[in-house]
Amino acid sequence: MTLWVRYACGGAEGFGVLAADTIQPHAGDMFALAVPVGDAVALASVTLLAPVAPRNFIGLWNNFFEAANKQGNTIPAEPLYFLKSTGSIIGPDAAIRAPAGYAGKVLYEGELGLVIGKRCHAVSEAEAAEAIFGLTCVNDVTALDLLNADPSFPQWARAKGCYSFGPIGPAVATGLDWASLRLQVALNGRVRQDYPLADMIIPPARIVSLISREMALEAGDVIACGTSVGALPMRPGMTVEVTIAGIGTLRNIFAPSAEA
Repeated sequence: MTLWVRYACGGAEGFGVLAADTIQPHAGDMFALAVPVGDAVALASVTLLAPVAPRNFIGLWNNFFEAANKQGNTIPAEPLYFLKSTGSIIGPDAAIRAPAGYAGKVLYEGELGLVIGKRCHAVSEAEAAEAIFGLTCVNDVTALDLLNADPSFPQWARAKGCYSFGPIGPAVATGLDWASLRLQVALNGRVRQDYPLADMIIPPARIVSLISREMALEAGDVIACGTSVGALPMRPGMTVEVTIAGIGTLRNIFAPSAEA
């Protein structure tokens, strides 16, 4: 297993492999021909960024059996997906903020993120599996009251695409078996989501294959696989932590809105 991270240090950005409390910098392309360069740097001396900068940031809805059964949803045969703004992406320890003037509910939704490693368009499931570079943690933050503010038009892009509503990280893990993992979300240290990823309705390779029929995916793109039960509103000042063993913990604080 390898953990890839992006980081900022001394006004510059870089990427490399995380091992314990150090990062081995690399040059080239994370997804092809990356080579180690220079000396390892201390994790404590850098600021971790979102581990990738995707062109496409895609999220799924209703993709776990337990949640579908609890909510009375039908079981989908194809991915039910939306696009999150790439401008919503933030990294570990960055602040989540509600939009200025918004006083409604803001939900956390802990999810497994698939990171695409090479271009794929109209690919088979076998080809899609090979195109998945690694796994990461995603918090698909949602301004719930915006979603159905207009009864004639559900506003998925608006509710989920606000600035800072797309935390990703802390790393991209390669070599993990997604079906053996569990995802936990803790709010101020109290676990509120805890579910097996094997409960997924449409598994990763099939997700990528089906979406690739309709849009070309590029290296670095992220697909959030949907969430299960336990997604709840946050209050300003709360810390939300999304944890998947082998990937790490994506930690962010839900800060007050920029508008007083």
